[in-house]
Amino acid sequence: MTALGHSGQLWRRVMRPRDPDEPHRAATVLELFFDLVFVVAVAQAAVGLEHAFVEHHIGSGVVYYAMAFFAIWWAWMNFTWFASAYDVDDVPYRLLTLLQMSGALVMAAGVGDTISVHNYTVMVAGYVLMRVAMIGQWLRAAACDPARRVTALRYAGGIAVVQCFWVGWLWVPAKFQIPAFVVFALLELAVPPFAERVNVTPWHPHHIAERYGLFTIIVLGECILAATTSVQSARAAGAGGVELYLLAGAGLVIVFAMWWVYFDQPGHVMLLTSLAKALKWGYGHLLIFASVAAVGAGLQVAVAVHRGDAELGATTVGYAVAVPVAVYLLGVGVLQIFPRACWQMTVAVLVAVIAVLVAPSLLKSSIVVIAACLVVLVAVIAVLDHRLAREANPG
Repeated sequence: MTALGHSGQLWRRVMRPRDPDEPHRAATVLELFFDLVFVVAVAQAAVGLEHAFVEHHIGSGVVYYAMAFFAIWWAWMNFTWFASAYDVDDVPYRLLTLLQMSGALVMAAGVGDTISVHNYTVMVAGYVLMRVAMIGQWLRAAACDPARRVTALRYAGGIAVVQCFWVGWLWVPAKFQIPAFVVFALLELAVPPFAERVNVTPWHPHHIAERYGLFTIIVLGECILAATTSVQSARAAGAGGVELYLLAGAGLVIVFAMWWVYFDQPGHVMLLTSLAKALKWGYGHLLIFASVAAVGAGLQVAVAVHRGDAELGATTVGYAVAVPVAVYLLGVGVLQIFPRACWQMTVAVLVAVIAVLVAPSLLKSSIVVIAACLVVLVAVIAVLDHRLAREANPG
């Protein structure tokens, strides 16, 4: 990406729509910076989930983790698709994007309170700040792109209306807050289909797939960092030993296998078919991103139990990792593998999901077994990929 001013660029440009067929379209450094800021909020959500497990608030912890993660993911996703269609990389665009990043940090500061004490004020303030900046982006697109003005105004208006609901949500009685959250979240999800039905914005399939892939990698990296930090603290507390190293090795293998499974099939293919399938692919990644971060939280819970900082049974600890791994495999399977892979690969993924979910109820060292299941799955995928490649290119 060219820096402003280095080639005589104007500080403000007309926000023309990008070419969806633009060759060699790649993520910008601002987008990568945006992702790194958002992963701070992801990390805080994972920490909150771990604390909920350690403090035996598992059910409520999972619910409030899901609520916090929805807000993080939705703000990230909205910017990602907008940038794919209208990124002009001028000063106003950068400033509004940096404002969104500031809102993400405010939201990250409130994630802990959201999950632990159910105080949403700071998180809602950060979320609304991000969304107001997004309204500014859409209004600018409406002014500069006459062909899609109605679409852009629908986005801006829809976002604005829902933000009023979120502010009002702070005064909703506690017993109604979760049902109200579900309703307002569904309203958020309805804005893109409502806006895009007029005229589809020119997002770039390869660019979107790359952005999602890069964010997956960053969240996987956060998962490794969280687990590594926990292992280091356990060693510092004198709780090392073979069991800890087996746990650390199994966690690393799990993350490596998750990376392999996700990138086995190209994601952009699903974005080339229809708007409905593209939205399904984009929305479905909520499960993928949230489950990756939850795996990191589960590994931290396992280390905390080993260290003696938590009293949880082996089955509970095992499911803290098994459930998000299974959700991840199903999410990747439905979105990227099942629609295009051979039936043997589909069966392999489903068998792996079942094995992962059964392991904690049968075996004490279930995390090691989960890692072994994923190794077998990756091996099967590699063999099937090789066979299909040879069939496609017999020479």
